[in-house]
Amino acid sequence: MALAEKTYPFTLSDAEWRQRLTPEQYQVMRRHGTERPGSCALLHEKRQGRFACAGCGQALFASGGKFESGTGWPSFGEPLEGAVETSTDRSYGMVRTEVHCANCGSHLGHVFPDGPPPSGLRYCINGVAMDFEPA
Repeated sequence: MALAEKTYPFTLSDAEWRQRLTPEQYQVMRRHGTERPGSCALLHEKRQGRFACAGCGQALFASGGKFESGTGWPSFGEPLEGAVETSTDRSYGMVRTEVHCANCGSHLGHVFPDGPPPSGLRYCINGVAMDFEPA
């Protein structure tokens, strides 16, 4: 599935995205793929800092909002203000809420209504779609 046609502040051609990202990042971030659960190093990242979009560097989540969901993907209670956008994902016979970077449109993961208080949300994010910036 290709990204929806929308203009984002950070835009590259398909060839530039392929050059900028690893093949796995490209599949996840530009083609709405999903990494294998439990496969990313960021799943167990516990240091203070920020998680940023691997495509454009936009800060997405603070480490203080990360929690262990048991799903195999990094999970967060809420994004940084204005960092992500959502859209309806009707792929694979399901209706889910997709999360993408508000700066470049890259697919990050999905958000579900089964997270901890106070938001009650679980932003389930592919680790390959993010870089970690220690505090």
